[in-house]
Amino acid sequence: MKGKNTLLFFLIVALIAGTAFVAVNGLTIGSFSIEPVGDAMKLGLDIKGGVVVVYEAQTEEKGADLARTMEQTKQIISRRVNELGLTEPIITLQGDDRIRIELPGVDNAQDAIDVIGKTALLEFGLVTGPVPAIEGLPATTIDYETILTGTNISDAFVSQDEFNAPVVSLKFDSVGTGLFFEGTKKAIDNPERSGQIAIILDGEIISAPYTRIVISDGQAIIQGSFSFESANNLSMLIRGGALPVQLDEIQTSVIGPTLGLDSLRSAINAAIVGLLLVVGYMIIFYRIPGIIASIALTLYACIIVYAMIGFNATLTLPGVAGIVLSLGMAVDANVIIFERLKEEMLTGKSLRASIDSGFHRGMRTIIDSNVTTFIAALILFAFGEGPIKGFAVTLMIGIVSSMFTAVIITKTLLKLSLGFSDRKKLYGSRG
Repeated sequence: MKGKNTLLFFLIVALIAGTAFVAVNGLTIGSFSIEPVGDAMKLGLDIKGGVVVVYEAQTEEKGADLARTMEQTKQIISRRVNELGLTEPIITLQGDDRIRIELPGVDNAQDAIDVIGKTALLEFGLVTGPVPAIEGLPATTIDYETILTGTNISDAFVSQDEFNAPVVSLKFDSVGTGLFFEGTKKAIDNPERSGQIAIILDGEIISAPYTRIVISDGQAIIQGSFSFESANNLSMLIRGGALPVQLDEIQTSVIGPTLGLDSLRSAINAAIVGLLLVVGYMIIFYRIPGIIASIALTLYACIIVYAMIGFNATLTLPGVAGIVLSLGMAVDANVIIFERLKEEMLTGKSLRASIDSGFHRGMRTIIDSNVTTFIAALILFAFGEGPIKGFAVTLMIGIVSSMFTAVIITKTLLKLSLGFSDRKKLYGSRG
């Protein structure tokens, strides 16, 4: 039995060591490959570098009207940011009247800010040339005559046609009603393009409907292969062809990628030094349990990084702090268990019984401390923004990982290690 336990012990240790090796170096077997975590991890703006801009809306609207206006503004800015070709921009509403924009990897902050804050142009254009308008293409690919602009639209919203399919309904103001009447009249008289009217936002065709009738009541419907989500997005874009409110830039922070990466290296180096000191102390003070705890902490680190990659979480400098904090909690859980183990051995119990009793007696304290910290992390995630969310995410992942490694892995390896020796002094006992 001892031989089987020893073999199983080394098998688990080999699996943990292999996982750590793959995490650092990656793995390629034929067409199957695993990236090193350093390449697969999504880095936050404070590490990768970029720009953070916070705008405040200058409006007297309140309540539901203000919320709707800010959501329109967010949609328009999201579209403009995506046009910059940036990866993973983060755009969030702060409070009632502020919007925060994080743009990782931006080289020229001012160019980005100029694009975000420019005035959009929404046009309804009668297609006059032989080339049809196609959604998603630039407006330069077609010949068209502008009928009216977004300033003449009073509302755009999602409704349903006679088949209960989602459509986008438009309402024009008095000027827009007259202009659209003249435009649709020209459209049905245009044999070349059979009445196609392109809807163009910021120089891109966002919809290309056809009309078969003259529309004189100031209302129109855009039909197409819409889902409710795509119809809602289109209505928001049409409602907000231009930014619906004036935005004042109240904060701009530019972070260089060199500074961010240097900060990450410093944080990681500090964490490694701290971990090595803790591991050394635990091995000297607790002996075999200290070695096992160090092995479990290696698995803990692997679980954290792969969990973050799996959840598509972003690693930020506060997130690194969350990992280090949860690492400390994992060490603390081991210390509680090992001290309980020593107390049980002093009462004369066998080593196996002491391990069971030590874990049982230490569990309540460990669960209480971890649960309260997890609740605090949930609150930070629910009400925090940006870096605070990053800290909360890594802390929650770390707490769950530390509970798993400290309770399950450490206990399993401790029991299997009894195949080497049952001398209590090798388990930290002074008796």
